[in-house]
Amino acid sequence: MSIFSTSRLLGKTVLVTGASAGIGAATALLFAKGGSNVILVARRSEAVKSVADACAAAFKESGLKQGGKFAAVQLDVSDKVQVSSFWDKVPKDLRNVDILVNNAGFVLGVDQVGNIKDEDIEAMFSTNVLGLISVTQLLIKDFKDKQSGHVINLGSIAGREPYAGGSIYTATKHAVHAFTASMMRELVNTPIRVTEIQPGMVETEFSVVRFRGDSTAAKKVYDGLEPLTATDIAEEIVWAASRPPHVNIAEVLVLPVNQASTTLNYRKPS
Repeated sequence: MSIFSTSRLLGKTVLVTGASAGIGAATALLFAKGGSNVILVARRSEAVKSVADACAAAFKESGLKQGGKFAAVQLDVSDKVQVSSFWDKVPKDLRNVDILVNNAGFVLGVDQVGNIKDEDIEAMFSTNVLGLISVTQLLIKDFKDKQSGHVINLGSIAGREPYAGGSIYTATKHAVHAFTASMMRELVNTPIRVTEIQPGMVETEFSVVRFRGDSTAAKKVYDGLEPLTATDIAEEIVWAASRPPHVNIAEVLVLPVNQASTTLNYRKPS
């Protein structure tokens, strides 16, 4: 018998945003292995379709009999028109969502205040904050009507502690933290659960985007230490989702063993 049981996830329907790569893709894959149905949402249609295919293969390999339905949906969460018509793209048998994982988000640049481009500011807030709120509002009324559901938001250690060169990104993640905490308080008289996962240093394409495609600069961020992986965070998400209905994991701060804050870490001498 496995200590970490996912039996409560069998047949549940999960919606994961930002599912074309990184934490989102890893999360979709683990839910698939646990016998869930998964709606995978991302801007990159071909990439998210590939992850959906991987989910189907993983489910088949698991031998489980419940779940196993997957849909890849092209959606830009920052586009309100696309969000408002989202359900038109989702198969009818997957529209009763049990778990929402708001993972879509990114950081762009390391510019300091005074040198930050307006379009970068708008892009990060539109996806990281407004997009997350839009998708949440799309589902929360249904959760209230059926008196069940779980919202899992991807925050960050940057939502707890700001750092130089990340003013806009940290502002977006502070907003996610405030929004999530307020929503949890608003739903305290319901069985609806609200969780915020707050990763530290995770090595995915996230860092490459931060450095505008410069993979060498992105790699240097992790020199001398072992960062978290996308799967490390996906495991925390799935674990939180699989707790008994009366247990709400409000916040999970996850760091590599050699990271203590946004700016304090230990790196082995080269």
